[in-house]
Parts: sequence; structure tokens; C-alpha cells
Amino acid sequence: MALYRDGKFESDSWRRLEADELPEEGHVLLSLAEWRRFTAEQKSSNIAFGVVLEPGETAEMIAEDLPRLSLVAVSFPKFTDGRGYSTARILRDRYKFAGELRAVGDILFDQAQLYGRSGFDSLDIKDVVTIKLLESGRKPVMTHFYQPGEEPEIKDSKSPWRRRSTSQA
Repeated sequence: MALYRDGKFESDSWRRLEADELPEEGHVLLSLAEWRRFTAEQKSSNIAFGVVLEPGETAEMIAEDLPRLSLVAVSFPKFTDGRGYSTARILRDRYKFAGELRAVGDILFDQAQLYGRSGFDSLDIKDVVTIKLLESGRKPVMTHFYQPGEEPEIKDSKSPWRRRSTSQA
């Protein structure tokens, strides 16, 4: 997979846990089940922890742990599964999660702008076409939205639910 953040691809310092033992240092990305197996002592080590939320696993399930997490990755196994967008908004709005929020899985070019509007900082992309389009410098551009986003917006005077991005004004 390719990690896309701030308009460019970069290397990923996060690693999945390959055994039941934690390394002494680094950035470790765990499933929710793996995270729950560790003791409070292990969780207070010098390791930066991240948790992957799969569909059906909610932000509420990790709410108490958010101060200890540096990364929350939200899985999109299929591009048609939009539950992760709601999870991102809940993490940012309700729980004020300020760490990295990453979308992983079936990330498509047309939806890249919507991930940012939902609060994601980075995308872990496996779709070859999306990777090629972003590498070539192309950016998906939508100017009108029906949901509020993280960016500054202008409300439409005729339709109160419609918004226009100020970056596209």
C-alpha cells in the first residue's frame, strides 16, 4: 500500500505487530483485539500505538484509550462502505481526537477529497489507478457539498443544506 499525506506519497513508519511481543521502540499498529490484550503496563511503554478499526468497530470502543493512541486507522474494505466517514467525524468532533486519522483499504481517487473533509489526515491506498492519478499530480475537485466538512465553507443561500468550499470559491 502507498501512504498519501499532505498532497504527496511518503514512507510509513507504522508497522503491524508480527508477534505477541511488543518491540522496545517504534510505531506499532494493532487490531482492536490485539490492543485489548495488552496490559496497562505494556501500553505505557515508549512505543507509539495505533489501532485499526474495522467495519462494525466503533469510535466508542476506543474512546477511553484515545489519549494513549497516536494513530487511529479506519478500514474501508470496499469503497461503497461509508461507515468509516462517520467514525472519523465522531473521533474528531465528539472525542476531539487530535492524533493521526488514517483511511486504509479500498480508497478511490474520486473519494480522496471526501476523506479529508471527514477529518482524515492520511490515506493508505492500494488501488493502482488512484496511486497513478495522485502521483501524476491530479487532484479530485468537488465544489459543492451536502455535509459540513473540516474546511472553511460558504453556505448556499438557496439551499441551506448545501455548502461550497472556500478553497474552491
